[in-house]
Amino acid sequence: MRAVSAEEDLDQFEAEIELALYQEYRAVLPMFRYVVETERRFYLANDVKVTPHEDDGATYFEVDLGDAWVWDMYRPARFVSSVRVVTFKDVNVEALPEKEL
Repeated sequence: MRAVSAEEDLDQFEAEIELALYQEYRAVLPMFRYVVETERRFYLANDVKVTPHEDDGATYFEVDLGDAWVWDMYRPARFVSSVRVVTFKDVNVEALPEKEL
């Protein structure tokens, strides 16, 4: 019988959490209108407003999300009513296809 190291246990635990998070993502995806990616997080949201700002020649973006879901495997509550992100990096917003009733 092979001994399992703490590192292998941690890797297995993280793989299980990531699989559960992916399954949750697939389940909640139809509830949202937009996919939003920043350098730090991935979101699903129903309301998105991106406001560019100039400050001393540098451009940054203020991203306001309403009715959102956050891809974060260590976060206990992934559904949030509002999110505000300020970033100097790229922001990608994609509209999801309309759902047929």
